[in-house]
Amino acid sequence: MAVDEARRAIEATFRIEQARLIAGLARIVRDIDQAEELAQEALAIALAEWPTSGVPHNPAAWLMAVAKRRSIDGVRRDRMRERKQAEMLRELDEERDTSVEAIEAAMDDDLGDELLGLIFTACHPTVSAESRAALALRLIGGLTTEEIARAFLASESTVAQRIVRAKRTIGSAGLAFEVPRGTERARRLGSVLEVIYLIFNEGYAATTGEDLVRPALCAEAQRLGRMLAGLLPEEPEVFGLLALMELQASRLTARTASDGALVPLTKQNRARWDQLLIQRGFGAFARAEALGGTDGPYALQAALAACHARAHKAEDTDWRRIAGLYDRLSQVMPSAVVDLNRAVAHSMAFGPDVGLRLVDEIANDVALRNYAPLPAARGDFLFRAGRLAEARSEFETAAKLSRNAREVEFLLTRAAACD
Repeated sequence: MAVDEARRAIEATFRIEQARLIAGLARIVRDIDQAEELAQEALAIALAEWPTSGVPHNPAAWLMAVAKRRSIDGVRRDRMRERKQAEMLRELDEERDTSVEAIEAAMDDDLGDELLGLIFTACHPTVSAESRAALALRLIGGLTTEEIARAFLASESTVAQRIVRAKRTIGSAGLAFEVPRGTERARRLGSVLEVIYLIFNEGYAATTGEDLVRPALCAEAQRLGRMLAGLLPEEPEVFGLLALMELQASRLTARTASDGALVPLTKQNRARWDQLLIQRGFGAFARAEALGGTDGPYALQAALAACHARAHKAEDTDWRRIAGLYDRLSQVMPSAVVDLNRAVAHSMAFGPDVGLRLVDEIANDVALRNYAPLPAARGDFLFRAGRLAEARSEFETAAKLSRNAREVEFLLTRAAACD
């Protein structure tokens, strides 16, 4: 295998498997920083060996096997921490077979998946709410500090500090990296749902980079959501979130044109929407309804997505119902972003002037400062109201604020259309 080809294979494999690799290692060594270091060491060994030996049949299991062996070596070298050494060696000795085959057979635990265990650990109550989500997005979603900052409408330095604090808190608490049971699991569930949806959203609308969507992130979030639904079959908001993700994911292939350009919802070819995912979404939403959870924030958002899924043509969309759902969502889950989406829905239901009035009411919200969707929405309202010069200015402002190349292209195209 050529060196360049091997390197590309290694890098692609590591991007896909990094989160699960770190999760499995963290469960053994009880230390996130050390787990990240072991994962990087495994990557370095792969970079050295694969170009000559070839990519193994199961590269993920190979990386895990190498990292586990390195962890055993590290424990044995660390004579100053005898108690931890004994604890870790006892656990490792129970599964001493670190062959690829043995590790491949033990990738999942009895409560689902090591990734879920890592998310539940990151969402421990001793960690602040902001730090929980930031750490999980960094480890599970593989997002950069910049991308997380955009997702939270916060500065990069603030997010970096949150991640460091979260790691220190988890390390000092000596937490087990596993899915908890009973009341402890219930205490963390809300944060876990938030993290999974943030991972999905980064895949659905990437904040930075050349690609508009990152389907692998969406697929991972959906996988975690399905596993969580199997783990907690009586939790309505779990099914609300799952329904929301399935319904939104059904539109992924229609969100971009053949050249990668953004296709807005009202212009999408709905024949390209994935009907299997739509039916899965409807099924999950029906389960949330049966459990009495239709007024939960995720169930309400799933109801919004269902409105679009039921409309075979854009002009069939029930915008008045959507506007009403956003009215309720803004009460259940108050946020500036929800209010912005509410303004968009009301503009579609009742006209652009209504949208302009609502968006002007929130324009000075600090959370929306430098937030590209705000001037983009205002530009759309002005365009539909016939105020083209003002609309062009708003689209150009939004393009300057966006850090996604495809989104910038779309916004500049809309600005040019104002001529």
